[in-house]
Amino acid sequence: MNDRSQVIPKKKWKVRYSVLLVLWLCWLFSFMDRMVITIALPFIGKDFNLNATSQGLLLSIFFAGYALFQIPGGILSDKFGFRRTMSIAITWWSIFTTLTGLIFSFPLLLMLRFIFGLGEACLPGASYKAIATYFPSKQRGTATGIQSTVNTLGPALAVIATAAIIGLFGWRAVFIIMGIPGLCVGIYIWLRIKDNPKDHSKITKEELSELDEDLDEKPSEETKSISFKQLFKKPILWQMAIIWFFFDITFWGFTSWLPSYLIKEKGLSLMSTGIFSALPYLVGTVAIVFGGYLSDKVKGNRKWVFIPNALIGGLSLFFMFQASSLTMVIIYQCFAAFFMFLAQGGFWGLVVDSLPAKIMASGTATVNCFGSIAGFISPFLMGYMIEKTGTFHSSFIMMIAALVLAAITALTISGKPKEEPVNLELTIDAK
Repeated sequence: MNDRSQVIPKKKWKVRYSVLLVLWLCWLFSFMDRMVITIALPFIGKDFNLNATSQGLLLSIFFAGYALFQIPGGILSDKFGFRRTMSIAITWWSIFTTLTGLIFSFPLLLMLRFIFGLGEACLPGASYKAIATYFPSKQRGTATGIQSTVNTLGPALAVIATAAIIGLFGWRAVFIIMGIPGLCVGIYIWLRIKDNPKDHSKITKEELSELDEDLDEKPSEETKSISFKQLFKKPILWQMAIIWFFFDITFWGFTSWLPSYLIKEKGLSLMSTGIFSALPYLVGTVAIVFGGYLSDKVKGNRKWVFIPNALIGGLSLFFMFQASSLTMVIIYQCFAAFFMFLAQGGFWGLVVDSLPAKIMASGTATVNCFGSIAGFISPFLMGYMIEKTGTFHSSFIMMIAALVLAAITALTISGKPKEEPVNLELTIDAK
């Protein structure tokens, strides 16, 4: 009996996997809560008598609040810990998701979506800080890739669930229902997750030793503090911010207007739109994890996971809007999604591996802030272009050009980014 017990394999599930699962759920609900409006948009437009430009503004106003509070949200996570910041944030945006379904005034709806964006703005910095805190450097690309699958599954689940709920109960019910799960996750984070892995009751010595390996790799003389102002002087930070801005011009344009494109240009029904809009994101789920995994494997050359795949994604978008048959449109949109999300998985592996853990929230929030600005510009600008031209062609050209510019900017990153020590402390210059 004793001999048998000695060969039983050790338990492989680690605390960091549980933390990643919670982060994944946070991102899933954040994407579902923000993306249901893309399917509901034609019905909201009809109820509020909105033209394409006004509908684009409704999509974009979320990103105004999201961009505005990205960096402050990252600072809060670095100062007070990701646990408090994240739990309050998800509770905040879940409440405002539910309230969206109860508004009957367009100006109030715009204001509500803006406030909703303020709450979601705290999530990116907090979640990347959690990954940097609980995951060793060698696994951060894969972890961010897994977390980023919500970029694909979120919209996919949102379009299917939203189409079904709208068909049964109308567009208002979907917002009321979607706000409930996030409240439960927010409470769980507050009660169970710890900012310091050493404080977690279930963490093992093996896990802590893996995290200590990163500390051992850093020279002790580099344990100086870094100010918030110094963070902004790092070229790699701005290179990544510009890349993410151009990439998100395409991502949010594609995500926000794809359902309307299929309904208006291709004549699909509501349910068919829900199914076909979900396909590229389901394909992208596999791609984004693979991109993060590849990023870890080519550590030091992570940009080469991003560049070619971003360009191929742009080429697929070109073939998509040139295609005449619905079948080819669906095929090319899946190709575009696969390569775009493969590029995205590689990109965030580069970001998380380039910044020190102590300022991870502020750094990643700065990068993501530029994506939020793109998220504000792209849906509104596409709506304006669609209204003025009567077609989606010019907006597709804009998305393709943005991917090319993102790839060109990535070429300017030379080699492996210089690493900073993980035991730095964030200090905010009062000046």
